Amino acid sequence: MMPNDLVHENERLDELHRNGYYIIQDPGRFCFGMDAVLLSGFARAKNGERVLDLGTGTGIIPILMEAKTEASHFTALEIQEESADMARRSVLYNRLEEKIEVVTGDIKDAAKRFGASSFDVITTNPPYMIGQHGLSSASAAKAIARHEILCTLEDILRESAKLLKPSGRLYMVHRPFRLAEIFCKMIEYRIEPKRMKLVHPFIDKEPNMVLIEGLLDGKSRLTVEKPLIVYREPGVYTQEIYDVYGY
Repeated sequence: MMPNDLVHENERLDELHRNGYYIIQDPGRFCFGMDAVLLSGFARAKNGERVLDLGTGTGIIPILMEAKTEASHFTALEIQEESADMARRSVLYNRLEEKIEVVTGDIKDAAKRFGASSFDVITTNPPYMIGQHGLSSASAAKAIARHEILCTLEDILRESAKLLKPSGRLYMVHRPFRLAEIFCKMIEYRIEPKRMKLVHPFIDKEPNMVLIEGLLDGKSRLTVEKPLIVYREPGVYTQEIYDVYGY
């Protein structure tokens, strides 16, 4: 299949500014946001490690992490076949089929599908809103990405605890208003919060994102990193954001 044949009608090809990679997206469904890019910069994967991305959408996190880390292989799990198909075509477009495998399936069945202790690292950019909390989305694809319709925070943490190897790491981006619940649920499933970074839109505004690293069966000690400020002034990113994006 030629590269141009991989992009379907109503889709667009977006440059990722990493290794010459691109991603195929459909603006009518769901396009990746800054949260996914920030998570790809916050997460760590060492040489030889195997990474699973839960709820990969169109595959943005594994594609960016393939460019940024030395991980040996990425598995990307996505329940919506249309999104998984776009992710597969992006993998083919970037000639990464030896490094990234896209699997259509349900997060709730992930441990059964892949087996216990299968991954060194798990990444996830899960739905932030509980049920119908927040603004409901007009399209089903967007609603599933934003609201806990098909999977919950508990589903993700339960499956992650089974899927991670001993001392495996979980990396997640979420909303600060759910931090107390996130930490309680992580500890319940033996994933000890080890590192946290709050993301503020402006230096004088409250944070609207949080990046978290957890360690399976880790000891209790949390490092709070210096906050990340997105905008220096309206429409102008800070240098740290430019660095994460690779501009």
